[in-house]
Amino acid sequence: MDGVDQMKNSDGIGDTRRALGGFLRARRGRVAPEHVGIAGGRRRRVRGLRREELAQLAGISVDYYVRLEQGRATQPSAEVLDALAGALGLDVAERGHLATLAAARRDPAPTARVSPLLRRILDSMADFPAFATDHRLDVVAWNSLGAELMGGLAEPRRRDRNNARFLFLDPASREVFPDWGDRAAEAVGQLRVAAGRYPEDAELAALIAELAAHSAEFRRIWDSGEVVMCAAGRKRLRHPEARLLTLDFETLHVPAAPGETGLVVHVFSAREGSAEATALAGLAQPLPG
Repeated sequence: MDGVDQMKNSDGIGDTRRALGGFLRARRGRVAPEHVGIAGGRRRRVRGLRREELAQLAGISVDYYVRLEQGRATQPSAEVLDALAGALGLDVAERGHLATLAAARRDPAPTARVSPLLRRILDSMADFPAFATDHRLDVVAWNSLGAELMGGLAEPRRRDRNNARFLFLDPASREVFPDWGDRAAEAVGQLRVAAGRYPEDAELAALIAELAAHSAEFRRIWDSGEVVMCAAGRKRLRHPEARLLTLDFETLHVPAAPGETGLVVHVFSAREGSAEATALAGLAQPLPG
């Protein structure tokens, strides 16, 4: 049995019903009983909630919930999903992922296409580090400053162009990303969302299997049921010349054409007059374009 088959059997990659059950189990394990009014006690043999406790909180039968976790119940109603999401304390991204798994979509794996217009836009933002990723976290386009700040995207020998593979299999990623744990959790959460949307994507399944086979940290985060959607905020990055930078970031979504995947453009910036702005300007100065 190869790595892809092992992941399929263990977490339902390629099988949305089993993936739904795996996600419910993982999230159930993260709910502290005392946080939902249930006495914990020292004799509990399970981490988090028991199946019957979650079923009671959600107002559904224990038998039906067990069938959901075992992949024997199909397409639960919106009311059931909402009740489960409330009982588990799911956020917006997690609720969306739950609904995707419950719908049992069989969308074919899309392809990524970088249009000449997108490349022109990235190049025009010379003062802002920027790059674009697809649903597998492959970096498919970048500008010069973005390539340099992300550890050398323009030079394949310097770093892998798949962000998840770079994070989990290349020790250099811990230098680029001081808050490595946060970045790792984001990557796993985004891959989980993608696996739910595209269960028949063989390349995505192979990537997940590869990371699981070679990284205990990837397996640990994956087993937690982490779900993350790209957003905005602040991130810390380290560059050999610019040193440690704390930058604002924004994610811009490029809509998908039929048969293609939408891309996510990640753009970093610094407040005008800040030390980070000065450092970025200095880093950009010798770069072409």
